[in-house]
Amino acid sequence: MGSVQVVVIGGGIIGLTSAYHLARDGAQVTIVDARQTGRGASEVNAGWVCPAESGPVPAPGMVSQALRWMLRRDSPFYVRPSLDPSFLRFMLRMARHCNRADQRAGMEALMRLAEDTMGHLDTYADDGLTFEMHRDGLLVTFLGSDAMAAHLDHIDLAETAGLEPQVLEGDAVRDHEPALTEHVHGGVYYPHERHVDPASLGRALRAGCEAQGVRVVEAVPVDDVERDGDRVRAVSGGEQRFPADAFLLAAGAWSGPLARAFGANLPVRPGKGYSLDLPAHRLRRPTYLTEARVAATPLDGRLRLAGTMELGKLDERIDPVRTAAIGRAPGRYLRDWAVPSAAAIGAGLRPLTADGLPLIGRIAGLSNGYVSTGHAMLGLTLAPSSAEAISRLILRGEESSALEPFRPARL
Repeated sequence: MGSVQVVVIGGGIIGLTSAYHLARDGAQVTIVDARQTGRGASEVNAGWVCPAESGPVPAPGMVSQALRWMLRRDSPFYVRPSLDPSFLRFMLRMARHCNRADQRAGMEALMRLAEDTMGHLDTYADDGLTFEMHRDGLLVTFLGSDAMAAHLDHIDLAETAGLEPQVLEGDAVRDHEPALTEHVHGGVYYPHERHVDPASLGRALRAGCEAQGVRVVEAVPVDDVERDGDRVRAVSGGEQRFPADAFLLAAGAWSGPLARAFGANLPVRPGKGYSLDLPAHRLRRPTYLTEARVAATPLDGRLRLAGTMELGKLDERIDPVRTAAIGRAPGRYLRDWAVPSAAAIGAGLRPLTADGLPLIGRIAGLSNGYVSTGHAMLGLTLAPSSAEAISRLILRGEESSALEPFRPARL
């Protein structure tokens, strides 16, 4: 009996890690991507691998904050007004999850899913994958005591998970990170977090996949799904047809529209984020500028700023008003900050669900159709463990208890 043939639709960080794990577990894998692998949000994100910051997007106070920020195009969280019924339903569902109980339950589930991520990254390196990775921890900073208090309200979850957070107030945070200004009230340092250059990880995974025999097909948007009852026989893009034993939908923000071809309703919406690559800065380690909602990441030879959440359409166009706001954001946090006159700018669409949790598992109504999407801003953090779990489900029928909160059918 031959090995199981699997088609992975989407070549972002979720698709690449899934294909890598499936191939390593013995499957014959084909990746079909509408453009090049590793693009969009998979390459322009902050690069953080951060189980300690694995909170769902819906959070207490988010609705009122979003309403205030809707009047500002440069705000950290911006909702483009729309009367589309599906968009309105999504926003109403999201609003229902903006409470403390759902936030904490979501964090616990996400931290559990991410608990093996560091081990998987080390395994990738042992396998010979070459990518930029740092073990410098993560510092979360606050200008005000209220924002810090809100963060400390759920720090017990990180403590229980063994992430050993260190609370730093006043001068203690500047002793820890001398680049911070006197405006910074305090911070929390998570020593076990890591960061990577996401583009280098994407290239390494692509090379690792091909070394294991994965076929990579680019610039082919899937536009048709052949079904026979509860089984998918093949997917097609243009003149190319891809038959297989199993199919994994891992197309990020495009998963929602593509799911309809599988006969499924997966309410996934795009949330646009931006990144600015600047000359290297003296900042020692990845630092979150909480009130500004901006992540600052020192990478080899450069500093990356990443941030904003813009809910709207499948549109990767760059808004200079929003990128300029990211460039200004570190001014109150970092000493001698100069607003950049030029930067390498990127934009990507994060896949969002109304409850802030990914969709990982079998697609309802299909015996051989699966999905892994909706990871929002946690793609790098959750991708390895999501890939391990989905590979075991597809190839062995093993349903990990860690996937229970992420069942696609819940939505």
